[in-house]
Parts: sequence; C-alpha cells; structure tokens
Amino acid sequence: PPSLSYSDRFKMARDAGFDVVQAPTTPDERAAEEIKNAAAAANIRIDSVMNMDHWQYPLSSDDPEVVAKSLAGMRTSLHNAKLWGSAAVLLVPAVVNPATSYRDAWTRSQKEIRKLIPLAEELKIIIALEEVWNKFLLSPLEMATYIAEFQSPWIKAWFDVGNVVLYGYPQDWIRTLGKDIAKVHLKDFKRKEDAYAWVNLGDGDVDWPAVRQAFADIGYSGSAIAELEGGDEAYLRDVSRRIDRLLLGR
Repeated sequence: PPSLSYSDRFKMARDAGFDVVQAPTTPDERAAEEIKNAAAAANIRIDSVMNMDHWQYPLSSDDPEVVAKSLAGMRTSLHNAKLWGSAAVLLVPAVVNPATSYRDAWTRSQKEIRKLIPLAEELKIIIALEEVWNKFLLSPLEMATYIAEFQSPWIKAWFDVGNVVLYGYPQDWIRTLGKDIAKVHLKDFKRKEDAYAWVNLGDGDVDWPAVRQAFADIGYSGSAIAELEGGDEAYLRDVSRRIDRLLLGR
C-alpha cells in the first residue's frame, strides 16, 4: 500500500514471505538513504533497481537531449544499485515507433549502452535488458544476438515470463537466453477471444510447469520478482504462496 512508509511496506513484504524487493530509480539522496535503512530494518534485500526514464527518454531517440536524460537516469540507477547493495539495474534498451526504425533502435541503443558499461563495471552492477512490448527484440534469438554483440559480462537479460506470452513461449525464451538471464520478473497473461488481460499468477496462459523446468534446465538460481499490481497484506501472502507453488513446486 502506498500509504505506508518504506519501513512498513518492506516489513509487510518480508512478513508475507518475500526475501527481496525491486526499488525504482531514486534521484533524491535522502530518499535513497531512507530506502536503504528501511530495507535493512526489515531484513529484506533490495535485489535490483527499476530504471524509470527509459520510456519517456528512450536511448533509441534521435534527439541528443532525450538520450542525455536517459543516460543520466541510468547513471542514477546504477549508483542507487551500488548504495542499496543491488546486483542489477533493469533497462528497456530501445523503443521502436513511427519515428524510430527497428534498425536505428538497434544501432542507437547499442551505441549509448556501451557508454554505460565502464560505470557498470566500476560499480560491479549488471545492466539487465528487458523485452517489454516496446516493439523491439521480438524473439529470443534476436535478444541473444543483441546481448552477445556487446561482448561484456555486464550486459545481460532481464526476462519477464508474462511479457512474451502474446507472441511466444516463456520456456523457449528461457532456454534460448540461458546463462544470459540475470534477473526474472513474474507475471501471467490471458489470451481471450476479444481481448487480452494481465491476470494473477496461475490464472493465465503461462505453462508454469514448463517454465519451472526450463529454469531448472539452464541452472537459474537467481531471484524472481513478482511484478503485479499493489495490494494489501492478504494479497501479498497469496502472491507469495502462488510463487511457491508455481515456480518452486512446493
């Protein structure tokens, strides 16, 4: 619940069974320090940072001012990650739209992301790239190629189980990306005859036993963050139980 303090929110998540959380980019240093202290008090780890500027200011833009703002936001995110003891920052690498072709999105974003690699290496923070309905990296083969072209251990994949259901199969993406997967988001998605909908874990079209097996096949042992709508403590406890059942097979 947004009405609660950071401390109370983190404590509620911990009591519901979660070991880690993801926090958004926080430019305000006092707020960032408050988040750090609240997580420590609740004995919950801030596992990763959600970069917040990549949609409004995509790295694939042809406007230098837009790109500069995007890079600045990522640098803030990387420093947040270092402060909080996080391992990775989530980045949507590019956005394809009427003004930005697929090819331009590819080349422009790679050029800008390479500027961030020295800082990522210095801070020891992974930049994890996510496919997120941005009309870019529409297949696991493309995403694997895009990442491989950086030739850097600091550029990996952030894989969202629900995002690819509309045009693929999560278990296929998991096996194709393999060891490139640094972090994971959990969502579920329902295809309907006349509409599509995000639904709670286990209520959609994700084949969770197949997903669980695919993660086992690649030896994934990292975190899995539930990226769902907010709710009260009962909702969080239900989500926690669903993750135990669907992803861990408990």
